[in-house]
Amino acid sequence: MRRSTTLLTSAVAALFLAFTAAVPVASAADGPKYVVPASSIERPEDIGVRAHTNILLVLDEHGRISRDAAPVNENPASLACIYHLVKKTKGCPKTSSILPNGGTRAIALVDAFDNPNAATDITTFASAYGYGSPNFTKVKVGNPPANSGWALEESLDIEYAFGMAPNAQIILVEANSNSFADLEAAEDEAVSLLQAAGGGQASNSWGGGEFSGEKSHDKHFKGAGVVFFASSGDAGGQVIYPSASPNVVSVGGTRIERDNKGNFTSEIGWNSGGGGPSQFESRPSYQDVVKKVVGSHRGTPDISSQAAVVEIYSQYGCGGYCAVAGTSISSPTLAGIVNAAGKFKSSTKSELTAAYNEYADATKYAADFTDITGGSNGYTCATGYEFCTGIGTPKTYKGK
Repeated sequence: MRRSTTLLTSAVAALFLAFTAAVPVASAADGPKYVVPASSIERPEDIGVRAHTNILLVLDEHGRISRDAAPVNENPASLACIYHLVKKTKGCPKTSSILPNGGTRAIALVDAFDNPNAATDITTFASAYGYGSPNFTKVKVGNPPANSGWALEESLDIEYAFGMAPNAQIILVEANSNSFADLEAAEDEAVSLLQAAGGGQASNSWGGGEFSGEKSHDKHFKGAGVVFFASSGDAGGQVIYPSASPNVVSVGGTRIERDNKGNFTSEIGWNSGGGGPSQFESRPSYQDVVKKVVGSHRGTPDISSQAAVVEIYSQYGCGGYCAVAGTSISSPTLAGIVNAAGKFKSSTKSELTAAYNEYADATKYAADFTDITGGSNGYTCATGYEFCTGIGTPKTYKGK
């Protein structure tokens, strides 16, 4: 089965997902197993027409969708410790309690369909971790119907952008459907909203297989004062659009490793993370420094962050707290980190030029990014830039 989008009610969502998702797969020999929700399945006829989410539901030890009475998995505080965004707690356990406290202006999360519980979801999530009340706005472009798979995605997106930049305005922009035309109309609306807020970041956790006319869509990922982010996808070592656009920061996935005491030990490439050279987009100037790897084509991803498992709250998507995975985590997480860094760039090109300039300076690179050298997504994670995790993962707010 490949990917499709199906409208569900919350009452039957779990049952539907259990019987229509792809066969569960493990992220590694000893890793969690996932199930693919209907919103994350792409059919051949969807390519270039409709987008899918990049989110997976995590299964518990009994092979059921993992639902938790309280949050128990990786979260913004544990990620902030690992990425050196807050004072480091010994071992950076999942129970880290020092929260990121930055953020200003706005972050827009662009998604399809409606999450009727979005405001409640982000407020519940914030309260569970000890944040203050979110500055949250939902904007509908059209009259999108509710959809549980995309609601799951929307809960994740707003919660992890907020979790990393809690003082920023969080704007959920809902497209009328998952067609590229509707999503790009929502993207255009997001640009207007961000410019009205003085600039900010637009995160896109959706995508679809590359197609020959994709370059004509790149114009929707431009706007003065706006930096765009997009998930690199969850089909290991494959490239999706808009991640392939030179106008977005392509965000890949990693997996956090812990010892039997729950302490952080390392971060490796997530085996399902998307990446590779684009079929249709040429190498942008900011990637000249890695041209020996990418050749004449745009290489993805640029930067990566945790994709394996985090905790979210989504009443309509999964009935409460649940564990999810995917590069859908990575894009809003990085957008939040860049927002909280406070050095608002005029464009994606300027953001990525700064990042690749850091990469080209060995001293700055070692101080500001972690080079991921373990794991594989089909491409081996190795020293320096590669198609597994790009230049690596964030370390501190510098260079972001």
